[in-house]
Amino acid sequence: MAEASDQTLLAAARGGDEDALEALLLRYQPRVYRFGMKMCGDPDDAKDVLQETLLAMARGVRDFRGASSLSTWLYTIARSFCIKKRRRSRFAPAEQQSLDAALSDEGMQLPDPRPGPEENLAGRQIEAKLARAIAALDPMYREVLVLRDIEGLTAPAVAEVLGIGVNAVKSRLHRARLAVRKAILPYLGIDDRETPLHGGEQCPDVLTLFSRHLEGEISADLCAQMERHLDDCGRCRGTCESLRRTLALCHSVPTPRVPDSVQQSVRESVGRLLASDRST
Repeated sequence: MAEASDQTLLAAARGGDEDALEALLLRYQPRVYRFGMKMCGDPDDAKDVLQETLLAMARGVRDFRGASSLSTWLYTIARSFCIKKRRRSRFAPAEQQSLDAALSDEGMQLPDPRPGPEENLAGRQIEAKLARAIAALDPMYREVLVLRDIEGLTAPAVAEVLGIGVNAVKSRLHRARLAVRKAILPYLGIDDRETPLHGGEQCPDVLTLFSRHLEGEISADLCAQMERHLDDCGRCRGTCESLRRTLALCHSVPTPRVPDSVQQSVRESVGRLLASDRST
């Protein structure tokens, strides 16, 4: 059952197969929990978001007809609960300072790669800096970056979750990526200081162009033009590399293990819901 596709499990769950429903809940709860943690910034709030989202899934699975993907449906539900949590001000504006201010404190530079405990410590430190940079984003930018670059949804799927256009998603995404990159740049070990203009001419906005390239927004001709520029301009190569490494860090954000107590709470809540359905 654990290896079955979402569609197979969905079909069985819609038919009343409780084992299939449980398999779906187990499959998605770490991702929903991670989304709740990134958007709410508080373990208790993330637990509530996870529980309410999975309960909503259990209640609505029989009526879900797949107009969107299961993940899109679940993130849409989870986002609605995250918004409710923010409105209650438990995740306060204290975290919504500028990214420069949020990361202006002293921190260790990311050292050269080497095996052993020091490398693990450096990895944890850069993960913490990335987490703080993401948390410092305004929610409208944070949710786009989390859904696209951490959870791996397509831009159209993100647009569906947020109820906005794809172009708006991409615009917010580019701004979020550049802001996070700027915040963690001191910890990437990349020198991004200003240098004289390449060949006496103004360099193009390689960061925005590179981000747009990743979303398929620039033409083949412009892409080729950019590659020629990067071949000749070391500074712009380093600038693009800093964004590439930032996105690689986002893509590698670990899926958290849902605490046993949270899993038990979800299991009991879903069990009560199913028992109530059987008795009616």
